[in-house]
Amino acid sequence: MKFFDRLSNGWKLGITSLETLRDHPQLLLFPVLSSLALLAVCLSFFGGMTLLWGFDFNAWTERTFGNTFSYLALLAFYLINYFIVVFFNVALVYSARRIFQGEELTLRDAINFSTSRLTTILKWAVLAATVGVLLDMLQERLGSIGKIMVGIIGMVWSIATFFVVPVIAFEDLGPVDAVKRSGQIIKEKWGESLGANFGFGLFFVLGYIAIVASAFIPGFLIHPVAGIIAGVLLALVLHTIMAAAKTVFLAAIYQHLNHEPHGDFSGDTLDSIFIQK
Repeated sequence: MKFFDRLSNGWKLGITSLETLRDHPQLLLFPVLSSLALLAVCLSFFGGMTLLWGFDFNAWTERTFGNTFSYLALLAFYLINYFIVVFFNVALVYSARRIFQGEELTLRDAINFSTSRLTTILKWAVLAATVGVLLDMLQERLGSIGKIMVGIIGMVWSIATFFVVPVIAFEDLGPVDAVKRSGQIIKEKWGESLGANFGFGLFFVLGYIAIVASAFIPGFLIHPVAGIIAGVLLALVLHTIMAAAKTVFLAAIYQHLNHEPHGDFSGDTLDSIFIQK
């Protein structure tokens, strides 16, 4: 398939994802709740560090990086963050599946479903956090070579775990088996995830162009600070929408691969984005 055909398919999938959010705006609640929870975690860690060493950021660096405490703290931070993100993403893919099947959706049902997968999500968060810390250690100890190695390993890890969230949600597999299952799907149906990601990338570019243009107005007419605040708020909105859209897209792919309803997503387009190896 030609590059522009792949790009076109990615664009169509992105548009359909956004249209799904437009028709079911309650789906946006999940990335919002996830972002609020992550913000609370970050503020908690920041507050803890401040209580220990005040606002001396040099002391933070000297006392917390490159020792056992720093890695344990980083592991805890990654663990909590991965748990929160996956918990709400599982709720979102469950909600998307219900919508694709033409069923009614409530926030309570989605949260209850994620809660039923709590142990599985926690196990996955432990694995993902451990991998994250190991990659950080590798990068720190090997310098520039480590950065290259971490970049390559990180890319492979991202591809291998592409379908982990729906696998956790609907197959309820342990973390290692979830990675294996995700990798199996990728191996069998390798194709357009890169094209689709590029399609979403274009949405980000267009979104930021709109943000800059919109923030310029209050920044010029009122005050530069007003423009900065408007830009930050609009950027948060953009990332919330795109995070939800990408997860809806992921749910549609998974549904299609399992021959289940996938909403308004074109079956032909979804078929064309995968190339049998």
